[in-house]
Amino acid sequence: QVQLVESGGGLVQAGGSLRLSCAASGPILRLNVMGWYRQARGKQRELVATLNSGGITNYADSVKGRFTIFRDNAKNTVYLDMNKLRPEGPAFYYCNAMASSTYCFCGMDYWGQGTLVTVSS
Repeated sequence: QVQLVESGGGLVQAGGSLRLSCAASGPILRLNVMGWYRQARGKQRELVATLNSGGITNYADSVKGRFTIFRDNAKNTVYLDMNKLRPEGPAFYYCNAMASSTYCFCGMDYWGQGTLVTVSS
């Protein structure tokens, strides 16, 4: 019942920046953990960054110092600021949330549909 919708993807030149957004909606009681994952063609989905309700972040080594994840709890939205982007082929960035809802008090895993990011040289 919880839905995640990503936005902000696109084409950007190497060294540039993008901000991705993910808005959660539905019968949400609590968003415990929110994060971003990416998947390039022919590769497995991998963690980019996560942020829990206590403010603890976790970043992939490849993005530390360049990417920042943060939340706006009033809007049930998580963001990913991507800076100093490196030239890479297209990859889909997926929003993820571990959330409880009025349907189930347990923590359940939800995924968005993804937004495409391409960094050109």
